[in-house]
Amino acid sequence: MAGIQVRSSAFEYNELIPRRYRMDGENVSPDLTWSGVADGAAELLLLCEDPDAPRRTFLHWLVTGIDPACTGIESGGRPDSGRVWRNDFGEFGYSGPQPPVGDQAHRYYFRVFALAEPVRLPRHPSAAAVHLTIRGTELASGALVGRYQRSPSLPRPARAFQPLRWR
Repeated sequence: MAGIQVRSSAFEYNELIPRRYRMDGENVSPDLTWSGVADGAAELLLLCEDPDAPRRTFLHWLVTGIDPACTGIESGGRPDSGRVWRNDFGEFGYSGPQPPVGDQAHRYYFRVFALAEPVRLPRHPSAAAVHLTIRGTELASGALVGRYQRSPSLPRPARAFQPLRWR
């Protein structure tokens, strides 16, 4: 299978995802560009997933039916064509990283697939259902991986002195 190159000006492969694109920041999607889409693709599929989530791979973003001529999206945007699906937060569109506090850094895969035929997904697909459904129809794919870890809040320092009380 041929490779699609996926890039962002927001972060490089395997780097930390900046605050702006995280749930605890502005929670906007990063800009993405891609190239190397296979000839003959019927549609592109975009997804962002966290395979390090505690119970199952967590779906942060899913867009299907993207025109194969599309070469990217702007930060906070969406492709001109395509269907935006509900993510595992219960929201339509992108919801940024928010791993459990104290977990090791999670990996977030921003994936683009070129598909030979339009995809038909269940009403509320999981990341696993997406992968299972498109198996065998992928002409090309690629991914950009970002990381994020939420550290526990540091305890407040003890007061060095007590204020004077006037009687």
